Amino acid sequence: MPGAVDITRGDAQKLALTAQQLPRSRFARGLAGTLQAIEHLGYVQIDTISVVERAHHHTLWNRVPHYRHRYLDRLVRDRSIFEYWAHAAAYLPIRDYRFCLPRMHAMAAGQRHWYRKDQRLMTDVLARVRAEGPLQAKDFEAHAGNTGGMWEWGPVKQAIEYLFMQGELLVTRREGFAKVFDLAERVLPPDADTRTPSENEYAHHLIDRFLRANAIAREVEFGYLRKGTGAAIRRALAERVEDRKVLPVRIRGSQERYYVCPDFETLLARRIARRTVRVLSPFDNLVIQRRRVRHLFGFDYQLECYVPEAQRKFGYFCLPVLWQGRLVARVDCKADRRAGVFAVRSLLIEPRLRRRDEFLERLGGELKCFAQFNGCARLSLDDLEPAAYGTALRASVAQTQSAH
Repeated sequence: MPGAVDITRGDAQKLALTAQQLPRSRFARGLAGTLQAIEHLGYVQIDTISVVERAHHHTLWNRVPHYRHRYLDRLVRDRSIFEYWAHAAAYLPIRDYRFCLPRMHAMAAGQRHWYRKDQRLMTDVLARVRAEGPLQAKDFEAHAGNTGGMWEWGPVKQAIEYLFMQGELLVTRREGFAKVFDLAERVLPPDADTRTPSENEYAHHLIDRFLRANAIAREVEFGYLRKGTGAAIRRALAERVEDRKVLPVRIRGSQERYYVCPDFETLLARRIARRTVRVLSPFDNLVIQRRRVRHLFGFDYQLECYVPEAQRKFGYFCLPVLWQGRLVARVDCKADRRAGVFAVRSLLIEPRLRRRDEFLERLGGELKCFAQFNGCARLSLDDLEPAAYGTALRASVAQTQSAH
């Protein structure tokens, strides 16, 4: 690659981690830090699975000192963030609202989502929200005494989903984990930027946002799960390289073409807290692109809750573990909040990991903190194999004061 800078694989990994603010971050504490994190990362994925703490809370807890669950609700209420689709359902900064408009317009123009569009039902749903104010999907059940027909649960939920994807309805708040929808014009703050970006502007946004949050990327990663953006990203990337706003790099020993942000040397100069362990969400921004993780970190990760039980290698909800600047293990966990027990059901360490005793010592303390974050007072390590892992972790937990 002519003009490309040579970097080591360790440099590439450090760039990704430093930009992702892992294993330690530079974000402020509390509410302000939560908004900083979402604005920096570009999005935080929302997930419904609650085997351990939900992905959006878990991802922020790993980056924001003194993070609290209520902060997301507060930021939504303050109209600093909103819910929409990134590559999946996510919280996004309100400043990026306009860059959701291309998808919204595409959905309104007929792009297929998951369901068949029922325009008549969508019109009726929209009319009710306009007349009655914010509503949940359940508010449409058995409408006007009906037990089926057009107001039955499935079709209405699908109609609401389409109205949401088209940007006509937005989430104004959540009650429990249920979304409450209102008209977009009543949810957006008065100063929201609603100018639709051009194709070129949108492509530049995707490049800039990804490099801000990740520092290093291959071309294919900028448009992850965004259909039809490849050609525009390729053109915008060429413009960025020509303007020296993006720099091509070569990772020694790799044939892949990578790009970095111009201040990559500043990021490389920062120190990484290599002795700090972080147990990550499967939907954490660092690991969500599985091919990227495999190429960059040599970590072949798959979330197996979607895999038939007989075919699982690592466990139902195995979490990646970061230590010494590398992804070195998988830990399968489950939080029994009623019993107050956080069960560690399996721990699988990568064969290449050295100094396992030190790793287990550090991991024990982190698991104790993570259990408390999950609302569990007791950590269960009873069934780990080999048994020596459980023994080492129990010893570490007994000596650790929670300090996450």
